[in-house]
Parts: sequence; structure tokens; C-alpha cells
Amino acid sequence: MTRATQLPDEPNWKRRARLQHWLATAILVIVAAIFLLPLIWMLSSSLKPEYQVFEMPPRLIPHPVRWQNYREALTYVPFGRYSFNTAFITLMVIVGHVLSCTLVAYGFARLRAPGRDTLFILVLATLMLPYPVTMAPLYVLFNRLGWVNTFLPLIVPAYFGSAFYIFLLRQFFLRIPNELEDAARIDGANLAQILYRIILPLSMPAIATVAIFTFQFTWNDFLTPLIYLHDQRLYTVALGLNFFRSSFQVNWAYLMAASLVTMLPVLVVFFLAQRLFIQGISVSGIKG
Repeated sequence: MTRATQLPDEPNWKRRARLQHWLATAILVIVAAIFLLPLIWMLSSSLKPEYQVFEMPPRLIPHPVRWQNYREALTYVPFGRYSFNTAFITLMVIVGHVLSCTLVAYGFARLRAPGRDTLFILVLATLMLPYPVTMAPLYVLFNRLGWVNTFLPLIVPAYFGSAFYIFLLRQFFLRIPNELEDAARIDGANLAQILYRIILPLSMPAIATVAIFTFQFTWNDFLTPLIYLHDQRLYTVALGLNFFRSSFQVNWAYLMAASLVTMLPVLVVFFLAQRLFIQGISVSGIKG
């Protein structure tokens, strides 16, 4: 004759922990769905005939599916040229920010000089200046240099650094042990060799973060190209979308198709480099 064994009740703290876990998961799923809803609506609208875009009740699954919206939208407006312009500007700006901000941040993190910390505070203070404050003086300067209606006003400022990226990289450099540099100096390495062979390889997450931030901002930037680029052949994709709206009286199906295509590079870059991006953000903000 067997005697049934009674299992002990689950502790209250375990039940509370499980409940909190499922509650947090449900909240995150709901928030994610809210953030994904505009993207889903954009994808759905890009495949609809125009008359179905705002019909009520809304139809999530298009019928009929109009794949030709993409071909027609990207044919009527020269998005190939606009994409090339944007890619060229973005690449040059990324190179400029990575080079200039890396050198400046390394100087603030490692080089000892009188007034170094005061100068760093002044650099950070420039973050308090909104872009409209500097917009007019910069336009006057670039206009006198003859740079208006060229890519130079969009590219050259990146080679003078960015306060936010300098701060981000400096915080990362401060976490690298000084002993590594001391050992390299004992082996005869100079400052440039230390930076190139030790600091940069260890700082790839932070550098990738700077590159991703720069890519996202430059690719999506609308205001700066609007100010300096007047020739339609020099337009970026952001200006191209605005020109698209003006030309076609807002055909929303075409506009959603073109907008989705311009979003794809940003999404692809982020998903491919998200591990380095998250690592760079989390580590750079630890030590002040």
C-alpha cells in the first residue's frame, strides 16, 4: 500500500516573482506593439490602392496588393540619385566624426595638460546650444565661403568633432586600464601606436555606437540639407520625400512606399550592429 506524498505549497515569493515576470512581459509586449503599429500601418498602406489608405474601418491586409506602388514611387522621383547623395554624405560624416572625436576624446581621457578639465566642460557646454542659435551664423559663414548648394556644409563640420560623441568616447576610454598603455610605453610604443594598436581595438563598441548614431542622424536629417541644398540633383532622401509630397499632392500609398524604402538602411544597420551598439551605450555611461 502506497502512501501519497503531499507536495509542499509553492512559496509566496516565488508566486510573486512569477506574477511580476509575466506582468512585465505583457507590458513590454503591449508597448512593443504600440511602437510597431505605425510601421505596420506604413507597410500595409504602401501596398494598398490610394483610396483604401484612409478608409473606415481600416483594412490591415491590402486587397488587392499593389506591389507596383514601390516601382512607380521610386521611378517618378529619382530616389536612386537621392540615395547615392545621402549615402555619400553619411559616409563622409561618419569618417569625420570617428576620426575627430576619437582623437579629442583620447586627449581628454589620457593626456595631462593644464586646463584640460575646464576645456572639457566648455566642450560639454556646447550641448546646451540649440541648433537654431548657430544656424544663422553658420549659414552666413558657409555662404561667404561659397559652400552653399554643395555638400561641404553637411560634411566639413563633422571633422571638427561633436560634443556628445567626444563625451561618449571619453567615458569609454576612461575604463581602459592605464597598465596596458604603460606596458606599451615600456616596449617602446609612441602615442600614435598606443592609440592605433591598443585603444582603438578595445574601443570598437563605442566607435560602433558613434557610427550608428551618426548614420541614423545624417540619413534622416531634413533641416540641414533643406538650408544648404537648392539644386534638386543634390537632394538627399529626406528632401526627396518632401519633394515627392509636393509633386504628387500627397499620394499616400506612394509616399508610404518611398518612406519605407528610405527607412530600410537604418533598420538594417541597427539590427546588424545592435550588439556593439548596446554594449557601447551601456559601458560608456558607467564611469564619470
